[in-house]
Amino acid sequence: MSSRTSSGSLIALPPLPFDENALSPAISERTISFHYHKHHAGYVEKLNTLIADTPYAGLSLDEIVKRTAGKADAKSIFNNAAQAWNHSFYWHSLSPKREQPGGALKAKIDQDLGGLEKLKESLAKSANEHFGSGWAWLIMTEDKLAVVDTADADTPFAHGKTCLLTIDVWEHAYYLDYQNLRPKHTEAVINEHLNWSIASARFDQAAR
Repeated sequence: MSSRTSSGSLIALPPLPFDENALSPAISERTISFHYHKHHAGYVEKLNTLIADTPYAGLSLDEIVKRTAGKADAKSIFNNAAQAWNHSFYWHSLSPKREQPGGALKAKIDQDLGGLEKLKESLAKSANEHFGSGWAWLIMTEDKLAVVDTADADTPFAHGKTCLLTIDVWEHAYYLDYQNLRPKHTEAVINEHLNWSIASARFDQAAR
């Protein structure tokens, strides 16, 4: 999800796809600022330090995630690469405007998950009941949609799954706005700011 710099040796921090105040009040400008400039940027910076003078230097972020997944001797590299990948994916899973799924994705949601409202319920359950830090995802597994959660830095992408949307449930994603009330954050994101346009594009590409 992140690109390399023009030198080809460093992973770049990609720009946010919206203004830092674009999701307020559901996600405040203060939260976006801390989340992006401190946490996301921190993973990218640490990753570049870790991969310097290793076989991973110069690879794309996608390749680093795939090549380090499950390798005990590259755990730190994977954690930082996967978190950089997850965050880039997360920002593009959010939209400043309220959207609804349409087209082929809507039909697939109806077929596999019982409709949009049931999907929202499943996403909320996955996000809210996940223990500790992690992520809730809408993914394609084989030819079906599924809602899953992953712990810490793990990502379905590392396991060959197609990711369509994600919700960050690390505390830094919501604590400044909601303190310990994760469900309120989850509800606001799911009902107001999921980027169904990009999810549809991701689905259409996966279905080809």
